[in-house]
Amino acid sequence: MNLANKITLARIFLVPVILFFLLIRFDLGMVRFEDFELTYTQIIAALIFIIAASTDGLDGYLARKNKMVTNLGKLLDPLADKLLVAAVLISLVQMDKLSAFIAIVIISREFAVTGLRQVALLEGAVLAASTWGKWKTGVQIAMIIALLLNNFPFALVDIRMDLILSWAAALITIWSGIDYFVKNRNLIPVE
Repeated sequence: MNLANKITLARIFLVPVILFFLLIRFDLGMVRFEDFELTYTQIIAALIFIIAASTDGLDGYLARKNKMVTNLGKLLDPLADKLLVAAVLISLVQMDKLSAFIAIVIISREFAVTGLRQVALLEGAVLAASTWGKWKTGVQIAMIIALLLNNFPFALVDIRMDLILSWAAALITIWSGIDYFVKNRNLIPVE
C-alpha cells in the first residue's frame, strides 16, 4: 500500500477518534472567556478534524506527484471525505449545534454526486472536482471548525460566523450539486 493510500486510511481511522471526543461525556476541563466556554474535548476534536481534513489534499497531491494513483485510492479518498464530513455533521446535529436541514442538504448532495460519479465510471469517464466543489469543501470545513469551537473567536465579538458559514455551506453545496448535474447531464439516462 502506497503512502497516499495510507494517509487516506488514516483519515478514515481518525473519524471515530473525533466522534469519541465529541460525543463521549468526560471532563477534561474548560476554557472560559467572560460568557464564552469551550471544553478541552471540543478543542481536541477540532484539532483532530483539522488534521484529518488537511490530509484530503495531501493524499491526492502525493498520489499524482509520485504517480501512485490506484483504484483503491480512487475508491477510498471520496469515501474518507464523506465519512469525515457526514459523521461530524450528524454529531453536530445531535449536539444541537447544527440544523438537521443543513446536514441533510450537505449529506444528500454528497450521495447524489457520488451516484453521478458512479454512472460516469460505468461510462468510462471520471468527473474531476469542479471549482464550486472545491469552494463547497472549503466552506463546509470552515463551518464545521466554527461549530466545533463554539464560534471561537467570533463569539468574543458577537458575530455569528458559525450561522453565516452554515447557510453559506448549504447554499454553495446546493449550487455545486446543480453545477455537477448540469455539466454532466449527458450521463443521466433519459428513457
